[in-house]
Amino acid sequence: MTDMILLQTQGAQGGGSMWIWMIAILVIMWILMLRPQRKREKEERKFREGLKKGDRVVFSGGIYGKVHEVGEHTVEVEVSNGTVLTVEKSMIQPAPESKSEETKK
Repeated sequence: MTDMILLQTQGAQGGGSMWIWMIAILVIMWILMLRPQRKREKEERKFREGLKKGDRVVFSGGIYGKVHEVGEHTVEVEVSNGTVLTVEKSMIQPAPESKSEETKK
């Protein structure tokens, strides 16, 4: 009888350590994956809020252009002489050459 109680208490302790490991894995996953992603999203949001006329940008589809006019949710981008496209702000990223210019400053 005491052996059964002893076995049951050992099984309960093992289940508790499993939960600790599960929580530890979730915390590690949050630190390694979700935090950097949130940081990147915050930087992108800051870039989009700071857009101004003349900034060089690239669309998520790979088209390069220069900001012509900034609206609340859209941006007009000049992609060639006189060709202006209206694009959703969320589809715009900084052009690679503007990133390298910022690092030089």
